[in-house]
Amino acid sequence: MSKEVTLEIHDRVARVTLARPEKLNALTTNGFLELSDTLARLAYDNDVAVVIVTGQGRAFSAGGDVAGMASGDEFTEPTLEGRAQTLRRAMECARLLHDMPKPTLAMLHGATAGAGLSIALACDLRIASTSTRLLTAFKDVAYSGDFGGSYFLTHLVGPAKAKELYFFSERLSAEQALDWGIVNRVTTDDELETVTLELAHRLAEGPEIALRYMKRNLNAAEVSSLAEVMELEAWHHTRCGMTDDHLEGARAFVEKRQPVFQGR
Repeated sequence: MSKEVTLEIHDRVARVTLARPEKLNALTTNGFLELSDTLARLAYDNDVAVVIVTGQGRAFSAGGDVAGMASGDEFTEPTLEGRAQTLRRAMECARLLHDMPKPTLAMLHGATAGAGLSIALACDLRIASTSTRLLTAFKDVAYSGDFGGSYFLTHLVGPAKAKELYFFSERLSAEQALDWGIVNRVTTDDELETVTLELAHRLAEGPEIALRYMKRNLNAAEVSSLAEVMELEAWHHTRCGMTDDHLEGARAFVEKRQPVFQGR
Protein backbone atom coordinates (compact mmCIF):
# COMPACT_ATOMS: atom_id res chain seq x y z
CA MET A 1 0.00 0.00 0.00
CA SER A 2 1.36 3.39 -0.98
CA LYS A 3 1.76 6.33 1.34
CA GLU A 4 -1.38 7.98 -0.09
CA VAL A 5 -3.84 5.57 1.59
CA THR A 6 -3.62 3.65 4.88
CA LEU A 7 -5.92 1.05 6.38
CA GLU A 8 -6.66 -0.04 9.95
CA ILE A 9 -9.29 -2.56 11.09
CA HIS A 10 -10.46 -2.81 14.71
CA ASP A 11 -13.61 -4.45 16.06
CA ARG A 12 -15.05 -4.93 12.55
CA VAL A 13 -14.67 -1.23 11.72
CA ALA A 14 -12.29 -0.39 8.86
CA ARG A 15 -10.67 3.03 8.88
CA VAL A 16 -9.37 4.16 5.50
CA THR A 17 -7.19 7.26 5.77
CA LEU A 18 -6.16 9.54 2.93
CA ALA A 19 -2.54 10.05 3.87
CA ARG A 20 -0.92 12.88 1.94
CA PRO A 21 -1.15 15.55 4.63
CA GLU A 22 1.52 17.80 3.13
CA LYS A 23 -0.88 18.31 0.18
CA LEU A 24 -4.05 18.44 2.31
CA ASN A 25 -4.67 14.85 1.17
CA ALA A 26 -5.04 15.85 -2.48
CA LEU A 27 -4.54 12.48 -4.16
CA THR A 28 -2.77 11.70 -7.40
CA THR A 29 -4.42 9.44 -9.95
CA ASN A 30 -2.48 6.52 -8.47
CA GLY A 31 -3.76 7.45 -5.02
CA PHE A 32 -7.38 7.33 -6.19
CA LEU A 33 -6.73 3.99 -7.90
CA GLU A 34 -5.34 2.64 -4.65
CA LEU A 35 -8.33 3.95 -2.73
CA SER A 36 -10.57 2.11 -5.18
CA ASP A 37 -8.59 -1.11 -4.76
CA THR A 38 -8.71 -0.83 -0.97
CA LEU A 39 -12.47 -0.30 -0.91
CA ALA A 40 -13.04 -3.16 -3.35
CA ARG A 41 -11.33 -5.52 -0.89
CA LEU A 42 -13.28 -4.16 2.08
CA ALA A 43 -16.65 -4.39 0.32
CA TYR A 44 -16.75 -8.17 0.68
CA ASP A 45 -14.48 -8.68 3.69
CA ASN A 46 -16.61 -10.65 6.14
CA ASP A 47 -14.52 -9.34 9.04
CA VAL A 48 -15.54 -5.73 8.27
CA ALA A 49 -19.03 -4.44 9.03
CA VAL A 50 -18.52 -0.67 8.65
CA VAL A 51 -16.09 1.51 6.67
CA ILE A 52 -14.91 4.97 7.75
CA VAL A 53 -13.04 7.26 5.35
CA THR A 54 -11.06 10.16 6.78
CA GLY A 55 -7.99 12.30 6.12
CA GLN A 56 -4.66 12.70 7.86
CA GLY A 57 -3.51 16.03 9.23
CA ARG A 58 -5.40 19.29 8.76
CA ALA A 59 -7.92 18.24 6.11
CA PHE A 60 -10.19 15.51 4.85
CA SER A 61 -9.11 16.00 1.24
CA ALA A 62 -8.52 18.91 -1.08
CA GLY A 63 -9.45 16.61 -3.97
CA GLY A 64 -7.17 16.00 -6.92
CA ASP A 65 -3.52 16.97 -7.20
CA VAL A 66 -3.67 20.45 -8.75
CA ALA A 67 0.12 20.60 -9.00
CA GLY A 68 -0.05 17.55 -11.26
CA MET A 69 -2.78 19.22 -13.30
CA ALA A 70 -0.69 22.37 -13.71
CA SER A 71 2.38 20.44 -14.84
CA GLY A 72 0.42 18.22 -17.20
CA ASP A 73 1.31 15.08 -15.23
CA GLU A 74 -2.21 14.21 -14.08
CA PHE A 75 -2.57 11.58 -16.83
CA THR A 76 0.08 9.64 -18.72
CA GLU A 77 -2.22 8.41 -21.50
CA PRO A 78 -2.07 10.54 -24.67
CA THR A 79 -5.61 9.81 -25.92
CA LEU A 80 -9.03 10.99 -24.73
CA GLU A 81 -10.30 7.42 -24.36
CA GLY A 82 -7.20 6.33 -22.45
CA ARG A 83 -7.54 9.18 -19.98
CA ALA A 84 -11.28 8.63 -19.56
CA GLN A 85 -10.72 4.93 -18.89
CA THR A 86 -8.15 5.69 -16.17
CA LEU A 87 -10.57 8.16 -14.59
CA ARG A 88 -13.37 5.59 -14.71
CA ARG A 89 -11.17 3.16 -12.79
CA ALA A 90 -10.21 5.81 -10.24
CA MET A 91 -13.83 6.86 -9.73
CA GLU A 92 -14.74 3.32 -8.67
CA CYS A 93 -13.96 4.41 -5.10
CA ALA A 94 -17.06 6.64 -5.07
CA ARG A 95 -19.30 3.94 -6.53
CA LEU A 96 -18.01 1.41 -3.99
CA LEU A 97 -18.68 3.72 -1.05
CA HIS A 98 -22.22 4.25 -2.28
CA ASP A 99 -22.98 0.66 -3.33
CA MET A 100 -21.01 -1.66 -1.03
CA PRO A 101 -23.30 -3.84 1.13
CA LYS A 102 -22.33 -2.20 4.42
CA PRO A 103 -22.55 1.30 5.93
CA THR A 104 -19.90 3.85 4.98
CA LEU A 105 -19.09 7.00 6.99
CA ALA A 106 -17.02 10.05 6.09
CA MET A 107 -15.24 11.66 9.05
CA LEU A 108 -14.68 15.24 7.89
CA HIS A 109 -12.43 18.04 9.09
CA GLY A 110 -10.76 20.97 7.40
CA ALA A 111 -10.78 21.26 3.62
CA THR A 112 -13.25 18.92 1.90
CA ALA A 113 -13.11 19.95 -1.72
CA GLY A 114 -13.40 18.79 -5.31
CA ALA A 115 -13.08 15.03 -5.63
CA GLY A 116 -12.60 14.93 -1.85
CA LEU A 117 -16.10 16.35 -1.42
CA SER A 118 -17.44 13.88 -3.98
CA ILE A 119 -15.94 10.97 -2.02
CA ALA A 120 -17.51 12.29 1.19
CA LEU A 121 -20.88 12.64 -0.56
CA ALA A 122 -20.63 9.04 -1.78
CA CYS A 123 -20.66 7.77 1.81
CA ASP A 124 -23.89 6.89 3.57
CA LEU A 125 -23.27 9.30 6.47
CA ARG A 126 -21.06 12.36 6.95
CA ILE A 127 -19.84 13.50 10.37
CA ALA A 128 -18.17 16.91 10.27
CA SER A 129 -16.17 18.93 12.76
CA THR A 130 -16.62 22.67 13.10
CA SER A 131 -13.39 23.20 11.14
CA THR A 132 -14.84 21.54 8.02
CA ARG A 133 -15.14 23.67 4.90
CA LEU A 134 -16.90 22.14 1.89
CA LEU A 135 -16.23 23.32 -1.64
CA THR A 136 -17.00 21.85 -5.06
CA ALA A 137 -13.90 23.66 -6.44
CA PHE A 138 -14.19 22.31 -10.00
CA LYS A 139 -15.06 25.69 -11.50
CA ASP A 140 -11.85 27.13 -10.08
CA VAL A 141 -9.71 24.78 -12.21
CA ALA A 142 -12.10 24.73 -15.21
CA TYR A 143 -13.22 21.16 -14.66
CA SER A 144 -16.85 19.96 -14.88
CA GLY A 145 -16.69 17.58 -11.90
CA ASP A 146 -16.06 13.89 -11.29
CA PHE A 147 -16.33 11.05 -8.75
CA GLY A 148 -20.12 11.20 -8.78
CA GLY A 149 -20.40 14.54 -7.03
CA SER A 150 -22.99 15.82 -9.51
CA TYR A 151 -25.21 12.82 -8.76
CA PHE A 152 -24.77 12.75 -4.99
CA LEU A 153 -25.12 16.48 -4.40
CA THR A 154 -28.21 16.75 -6.62
CA HIS A 155 -29.90 13.97 -4.64
CA LEU A 156 -28.97 15.56 -1.31
CA VAL A 157 -29.89 19.20 -1.93
CA GLY A 158 -31.87 19.24 -5.19
CA PRO A 159 -30.83 20.43 -8.65
CA ALA A 160 -31.04 24.18 -8.04
CA LYS A 161 -28.80 24.15 -4.96
CA ALA A 162 -26.40 21.67 -6.57
CA LYS A 163 -26.03 23.93 -9.62
CA GLU A 164 -25.42 26.92 -7.37
CA LEU A 165 -22.64 25.09 -5.51
CA TYR A 166 -21.03 23.89 -8.75
CA PHE A 167 -21.40 27.13 -10.75
CA PHE A 168 -20.15 29.51 -8.04
CA SER A 169 -17.87 27.21 -6.05
CA GLU A 170 -18.67 28.95 -2.77
CA ARG A 171 -17.42 27.53 0.52
CA LEU A 172 -19.88 26.05 2.98
CA SER A 173 -19.21 25.86 6.70
CA ALA A 174 -20.05 22.71 8.61
CA GLU A 175 -23.14 24.40 10.06
CA GLN A 176 -24.32 25.51 6.62
CA ALA A 177 -23.78 21.98 5.32
CA LEU A 178 -25.86 20.64 8.22
CA ASP A 179 -28.66 23.11 7.43
CA TRP A 180 -28.61 22.02 3.77
CA GLY A 181 -28.69 18.33 4.69
CA ILE A 182 -25.23 17.62 3.29
CA VAL A 183 -23.78 16.40 6.59
CA ASN A 184 -25.54 14.39 9.31
CA ARG A 185 -23.77 15.63 12.45
CA VAL A 186 -21.45 18.47 13.44
CA THR A 187 -19.10 18.14 16.41
CA THR A 188 -16.11 19.95 17.81
CA ASP A 189 -12.72 18.99 16.38
CA ASP A 190 -11.84 17.27 19.66
CA GLU A 191 -15.01 15.14 19.65
CA LEU A 192 -15.04 14.22 15.95
CA GLU A 193 -13.25 10.89 16.25
CA THR A 194 -15.17 9.85 19.37
CA VAL A 195 -18.57 10.63 17.85
CA THR A 196 -17.76 8.96 14.51
CA LEU A 197 -16.38 5.81 16.10
CA GLU A 198 -19.36 5.58 18.45
CA LEU A 199 -21.72 5.66 15.47
CA ALA A 200 -19.58 3.16 13.55
CA HIS A 201 -19.52 0.70 16.43
CA ARG A 202 -23.27 1.00 16.92
CA LEU A 203 -23.68 0.04 13.27
CA ALA A 204 -21.12 -2.77 13.53
CA GLU A 205 -23.12 -4.25 16.41
CA GLY A 206 -26.38 -3.96 14.49
CA PRO A 207 -28.23 -6.51 12.34
CA GLU A 208 -25.75 -6.80 9.47
CA ILE A 209 -28.08 -8.47 6.95
CA ALA A 210 -30.93 -6.03 7.62
CA LEU A 211 -28.59 -3.04 7.25
CA ARG A 212 -27.37 -4.44 3.93
CA TYR A 213 -30.91 -4.63 2.56
CA MET A 214 -31.89 -1.26 4.04
CA LYS A 215 -29.04 0.28 2.03
CA ARG A 216 -30.19 -1.48 -1.14
CA ASN A 217 -33.75 -0.20 -0.66
CA LEU A 218 -32.63 3.36 0.02
CA ASN A 219 -30.20 3.41 -2.91
CA ALA A 220 -32.93 2.09 -5.19
CA ALA A 221 -35.26 4.82 -3.95
CA GLU A 222 -32.91 7.41 -5.50
CA VAL A 223 -33.66 6.27 -9.05
CA SER A 224 -36.63 3.86 -9.01
CA SER A 225 -40.41 4.19 -9.04
CA LEU A 226 -42.55 3.58 -5.96
CA ALA A 227 -43.73 0.26 -7.40
CA GLU A 228 -40.14 -0.88 -8.02
CA VAL A 229 -39.03 0.07 -4.52
CA MET A 230 -42.01 -1.63 -2.91
CA GLU A 231 -41.27 -4.80 -4.87
CA LEU A 232 -37.68 -4.73 -3.54
CA GLU A 233 -38.97 -4.07 -0.03
CA ALA A 234 -41.23 -7.10 -0.22
CA TRP A 235 -38.35 -9.41 -1.13
CA HIS A 236 -35.80 -7.86 1.21
CA HIS A 237 -38.16 -7.61 4.19
CA THR A 238 -39.14 -11.25 3.77
CA ARG A 239 -35.48 -12.26 3.47
CA CYS A 240 -34.61 -10.42 6.70
CA GLY A 241 -37.56 -12.08 8.43
CA MET A 242 -35.87 -15.45 7.86
CA THR A 243 -32.68 -14.50 9.74
CA ASP A 244 -31.62 -15.45 13.25
CA ASP A 245 -31.08 -11.75 13.89
CA HIS A 246 -34.75 -10.98 13.25
CA LEU A 247 -35.82 -13.65 15.72
CA GLU A 248 -33.29 -12.35 18.27
CA GLY A 249 -34.53 -8.78 17.79
CA ALA A 250 -38.16 -9.78 18.27
CA ARG A 251 -37.38 -11.83 21.37
CA ALA A 252 -35.25 -9.05 22.86
CA PHE A 253 -38.10 -6.58 22.30
CA VAL A 254 -40.57 -8.83 24.10
CA GLU A 255 -38.09 -9.56 26.90
CA LYS A 256 -37.21 -5.85 27.26
CA ARG A 257 -33.45 -6.30 26.74
CA GLN A 258 -30.84 -5.25 24.22
CA PRO A 259 -30.57 -7.65 21.26
CA VAL A 260 -27.28 -9.38 20.46
CA PHE A 261 -27.03 -9.71 16.70
CA GLN A 262 -24.77 -12.26 15.03
CA GLY A 263 -25.08 -11.31 11.37
CA ARG A 264 -26.96 -14.44 10.35
